[in-house]
Amino acid sequence: MDAATADDDQLEVYGDAAYGAGDLQERFEDSNVANRCKVQPASPPAGGLFSKDDFDVDLQAGSVGCPAGQQAPIRPARGGGGTAEFGSLCRDCPLASRCTTAAGGRTVRIGKHERVLARERAAQADPAWQADYRATRPKVERKIAHLMRRRHGGRRARVRGLAKVAADFSLLAAGINLARLGVLSHQPGRGWVTAVA
Repeated sequence: MDAATADDDQLEVYGDAAYGAGDLQERFEDSNVANRCKVQPASPPAGGLFSKDDFDVDLQAGSVGCPAGQQAPIRPARGGGGTAEFGSLCRDCPLASRCTTAAGGRTVRIGKHERVLARERAAQADPAWQADYRATRPKVERKIAHLMRRRHGGRRARVRGLAKVAADFSLLAAGINLARLGVLSHQPGRGWVTAVA
């Protein structure tokens, strides 16, 4: 995960799907962080059946609409979220074979972080979001790889105590930056470019 500051001094956080959990997404929202962490898509059921993304989850109305246009109420769960059971509505549905193999009909589970995850999935479908993510994320991964590639790199501490570890890691980062500058050449008007031997 990487953090940067946007033009309006809003913190931007980039991360892969490992940082896409609902509780972290809500913490970003509560802290007014510009979230650029990838959220995993809803996983499709086995056999190519309709995924949860094919259903219209309306949290305000407290219902879920299926691809055939049927509505089922969300039965709230104690810890948040809930379930929508279509039950007998699936019996005569022409799309039932593409939706479920369960005898009791399709059930859609709603997580307690459903609102923020659905919003973030919609945001990351935007081409501008994807372009920004692709432009930034590979650079971050490459820098992390540079820090981790040596035996006494960023993977393990050589000293004890938070202050000493922080100082040691700062020296490691400075060394990586100096090594990078060693293969670059500064040219007026162009900035740092790859040096020509």
